[in-house]
Amino acid sequence: MHMIFRTLLHVLFLARRKPDLAHDEVARTNFITLPTDLDINRHMNNGVYFSIMDVARFDMLVRNGVWQMMRDKAWYPVVASETITFRKSLSLWQRFTIESRLVGHDDKAVYMEQRFVRPSTGSGNGAGGEPEIYATGFIRARFLRKSGGTVPMSEIVEALGVTDAHGIPEWLERWGTDVALPPTRAAAPSVWH
Repeated sequence: MHMIFRTLLHVLFLARRKPDLAHDEVARTNFITLPTDLDINRHMNNGVYFSIMDVARFDMLVRNGVWQMMRDKAWYPVVASETITFRKSLSLWQRFTIESRLVGHDDKAVYMEQRFVRPSTGSGNGAGGEPEIYATGFIRARFLRKSGGTVPMSEIVEALGVTDAHGIPEWLERWGTDVALPPTRAAAPSVWH
């Protein structure tokens, strides 16, 4: 339940106090690891990473104007696929930043990259104080209409006024295709092979 409070804090208050962003800019959203984020190993639970990525995406959508555009058009975003790779753990009370950026889109979905970063300690390869990646996640998202149905990418691109079509890396497009489930109206039996 605490995640709804984090979301409301960022969407209603913090995001509105930050500078506006262009669609191609990296959004940086600051967090701290709370006791409710921890698992039995006393580091951030892997499922919490996805929840906090949601909060950071909403922060970005407010700042780049997409949130208001979606509200005006009665659209809403849904995550179709997501994946994450972990490098280092986040411990209690550690401050971190999520860097979110739009990678591009295909004919059905928008792709985003989100990085959990902290200032480097200077040990290893990173210079002291430079952002060091702790985890990186990718999401594939669709936009739906509150009245029902999917919003076509062509309509989204037109509404955003995006003139430079963003291509996505081949591996990311392949991942999006490989992990996709059948459409909601198609059969999807649970058969183990």
